[in-house]
Amino acid sequence: MDRRQIGMDAERRAEAWLTAQGLTLLQRNTQCRLGEIDLIMRDNDQIVFVEVRTRGRACFGGAAASVDWRKQQKLIRAARFMLSRNPHWNNFPCRFDVLAYEGDSETTPPVWYKDAFRP
Repeated sequence: MDRRQIGMDAERRAEAWLTAQGLTLLQRNTQCRLGEIDLIMRDNDQIVFVEVRTRGRACFGGAAASVDWRKQQKLIRAARFMLSRNPHWNNFPCRFDVLAYEGDSETTPPVWYKDAFRP
């Protein structure tokens, strides 16, 4: 399986897993000129921008560590753009979550970093 297919599979499983945790999907694979947001979900009264990461091995810090400062800034800019395009979302607080799959992501549950970083 190529990297793109692995990423798409992880995003699909992440969506199902987060839905089972009680979140509601608003949009998936949302792209704009500033970047892409894997999943946009609603958790009760919050809009949640979710970055899904997967790594076969925990080298170099693993999946969650790959969401470095630059990636965070890109996600923040893309989220601000999405908020400007969906003004009804501005009535809700927002947060950024990271869902990290390490190793064999088919059998290992993800690690969920709620409110992983802030703008």
